[in-house]
Amino acid sequence: MTISISSGFDSGNIRVLSIDDNAGGVRAHLEIVTDHRSDFYQWFHFRLANAAGREVELRILNCGGSAYPDGWKGYAARVSEDRENWFLADTDYADGALTIRLTPDSNAAWIAYFAPYSMERHHDLIAWAASQPGVEHRELGLTLDGQPLDLLTLGDGPKKVWLYARQHPGETMAEWWIEGALERLCDEEDAVARLLRREATFHIVPNMNPDGSRRGHLRTNAAGVNLNREWHEPTMERSPEVKLVRDAMDASGVDFAMDVHGDEAIPAVFLAGFEGIPSLAEKQTRLYAQYRDTLAKRTPDFQTRLGYAVAGVGKANLSMSTNQVAERFGAVAMTLEMPFKDNDELPDADYGWSPARSIQLAKDCLAVLAEMIDEI
Repeated sequence: MTISISSGFDSGNIRVLSIDDNAGGVRAHLEIVTDHRSDFYQWFHFRLANAAGREVELRILNCGGSAYPDGWKGYAARVSEDRENWFLADTDYADGALTIRLTPDSNAAWIAYFAPYSMERHHDLIAWAASQPGVEHRELGLTLDGQPLDLLTLGDGPKKVWLYARQHPGETMAEWWIEGALERLCDEEDAVARLLRREATFHIVPNMNPDGSRRGHLRTNAAGVNLNREWHEPTMERSPEVKLVRDAMDASGVDFAMDVHGDEAIPAVFLAGFEGIPSLAEKQTRLYAQYRDTLAKRTPDFQTRLGYAVAGVGKANLSMSTNQVAERFGAVAMTLEMPFKDNDELPDADYGWSPARSIQLAKDCLAVLAEMIDEI
């Protein structure tokens, strides 16, 4: 049987340069394709076929020029033969090339930068959540590719909470996190969920970038635009996803917001805040620090030692959502970052950072919010 490598499916991304199939095994040379109308690239997702029982070496040659080349050191690709369980593959990086080695048991194996979250799973999530008691689904509008931008609303309380994910589509752990948040919030027997739904109204956007997700992009939408640099002046022509969500925020107001992401390089979970906004208030900084420090006490999968540099006074980039939302609404806003690698302080040799850990982290994050919702 002829060895095949393909990516012509939802979120697929790879270019095949060559495949050498001989008695000693299979060796393929590959490249990651750039986001449409953009120089960003790092996400890959492809299928290896007809290689059961064979030793396979996959070399992705253009990793040195990727968006975050520092992200490859200490990184391991994910591989799955059932598309449910994604294991760490034998992976190393040298001289700009990422080498992945595996010996698949079956004739179809999928390899990805992180466990994918398909648009089909997204639609399943929307259908499930919309059928739960007290959950309202609304389509905010359509993307440039004509896909729906979905909003889920639940809860009856006065505090306005916004949770949104996958502005950067290749950061699939973010939508796994949203799945976990919805699981908890929709559990009518969960005391944390009952308290939060009594005290707050939740507005949840599971996927801010459906076009980039389906196209197999790392960071941009169908126009090649980084949505998390559009929050100061979004347009329907360039960044309809941000325009539609920001307009909905203007209509509802925002008291607390979490923008969920993944980080390529830092092997830890951390938060980024809004310290440099022009109208920074003491209450905002106090509640942000309280949330961050409480989360660090509640779960060993979160820490405060590693993270991004803090912007100086008045130096915040207001084109980024966390800064814009904190400034625009006086909200307690934050960016949650999860790793593509692992939490090195609590590593998992089989899975690394995973969908299951993303889901659990969401539930932990909601528990911390419940502790302080009356103060926000």
